[in-house]
Amino acid sequence: MEENREGYGLTDGKILFICLILFVLLVLLPSVFRVSLGISHCYVKILIKMLEWATLQTEEGVKKQKALALENLISTDSFLHAGIIQREETSMEEEIAGRHQGCFNLADVMYFSKRGCEAVAEDEVTRRFSSEELVSWNLLSRTNANLHHVSWQLSLVWVAGILIRYCLLMPFRICLAVFSILLLVLATTVVGQFPNGRVKCWLSNQVQMICARLGVRCVSGLIRFHNRENRPQEGGICVANHTSPLDVLILATDGCYSLVGQAHGGFLGLIQKSCMQTSRHVLFDRSEMKDRHLVRKKIREHIADKAKLPILIFPEGTCINNTSVMMFKKGSFEVGGTIHPVAIKYDPRFGDAFWNSTKYSMMTYIFNLMTSWAIVCNVWYLPPMVKEEEEDAVHFANRVKAVIAARGGMSVLPWDGGLKRKKVKESFKEEQQKKYCQIVIENGSVGNGNVY
Repeated sequence: MEENREGYGLTDGKILFICLILFVLLVLLPSVFRVSLGISHCYVKILIKMLEWATLQTEEGVKKQKALALENLISTDSFLHAGIIQREETSMEEEIAGRHQGCFNLADVMYFSKRGCEAVAEDEVTRRFSSEELVSWNLLSRTNANLHHVSWQLSLVWVAGILIRYCLLMPFRICLAVFSILLLVLATTVVGQFPNGRVKCWLSNQVQMICARLGVRCVSGLIRFHNRENRPQEGGICVANHTSPLDVLILATDGCYSLVGQAHGGFLGLIQKSCMQTSRHVLFDRSEMKDRHLVRKKIREHIADKAKLPILIFPEGTCINNTSVMMFKKGSFEVGGTIHPVAIKYDPRFGDAFWNSTKYSMMTYIFNLMTSWAIVCNVWYLPPMVKEEEEDAVHFANRVKAVIAARGGMSVLPWDGGLKRKKVKESFKEEQQKKYCQIVIENGSVGNGNVY
C-alpha cells in the first residue's frame, strides 16, 4: 500500500511538473516576450466553423418545425436586427415643417404622441445599456429561445461546449487570473520601492504590459491592432469608446498609459492601488464636483510634460454595449494637447464583453467572461487630432466621436451615457421645445392669430 501511495505521489508530481513547464512555455514566456504562438488564432477559427455549423443546424431545424417566431429570431431581417419599432430616419424639422402653412397645426400633437409611444416600447438610448442581441445563436446560455432542442446533433454540441467551458477552460482561466493578480500586486510592490527614475519607469511599464497580456489570456482574448503607426505618444491624450473594464486591459497589452477614471473599491480598487504604486494615475470621485476641476488641472500638468505616458480617457463616462458611441464629455477636450482617437470593436459571437454595471456585479461579470468562448476584438489607432481655431470643446468632442464611431462601424448618439443611472435632464426637454417653437415661428403662425 505504501509503495502504491509513493507511486501515485510520483505520478502526481510529474503531472504537476509537466503542467508547470507547459504553462511557462505556452503562456508566461510568450506574454513576456510578446510572441504569439498562433494558438488563439487556431482556437477562434475552430469556433467560427462550429458556430457556422450551429447556425445552419438551427435554420434547418426551425424550417422543419415551421415555427415562425424562431424564423424571425434567426433571420437577419428580424426584429432583433432591425429593432422592434420600424422608425423613419427623419428629424422633427423635416416631418413637421412641411405641414405648416402660416398657422399652428393641431396634428403636431400626433407626432409627439407617436414618438412617445415609440420611446416607451423601445427607445434608442436605454437599449444601448443592455447586451447586444445576436442574429444567430452562439451556443452560450444567453438566448431568447431553447434553440438547443432543435436537433440532437446541436444538443450534443451544446452539452459538449458546456463541459469544455465550465470544466476545462474556466478552471484554467481562474488559476491564470489569480496568478496574474498576485504577480501584479507583488511586482508593483517591489518596483514601487525603487527610486524614481528611468529604471523604475521601465520596470513599471514591463510589469503592467506583462500582467495585461496574462489578463487577456484569462478570457482567451484575441486582439487585432490596426495602424500601429498612430499609437498615442508621450504627453498626449488617448480617447476611446467604452464597453468594458477590459478596454484598459486590451490597450495596455500594446502600450502603457496613465489612467483617468473613477476610484473604485473592492476588486477594481485593489488593481488601482497596485498600479498607483509604480505609476501616476488620476482617480476621482464623481460625487464631488470639486474633483472635476482638480482632475482637469492634473491632466493639463501631465500633458505639459512630453516625457510622461499618454493619458487614457473614456469620455462617455460609462460602458455602452458596443453598438453605438454616446456623448463625449467635453472636459477631456478643454485641456488642450493632441488627441489620439482609438476605436475598439468587440465581436459578440464569441462572448459578451459589455458590462452592465446596473445589472451585474463585478464578480458576476468576471464569471460570465470566464465561461464565454473567447473575447475577440479589433483596435484601430486613428490619426491624431487637434482642436481647430474657433472650435469649442463640444464641437471638437463631437468630431472625435464621429471619427471613432465611423471606424468601429457604430452609430452616433447625442445622448449622455449618464442616462443609465439618471433621468433625462430638463435642458434636453427644453431643447426639443425650443426647436418646435422655432419651427412654428419661422412658418409665421406666431402673431397672426390663426390657431386651429
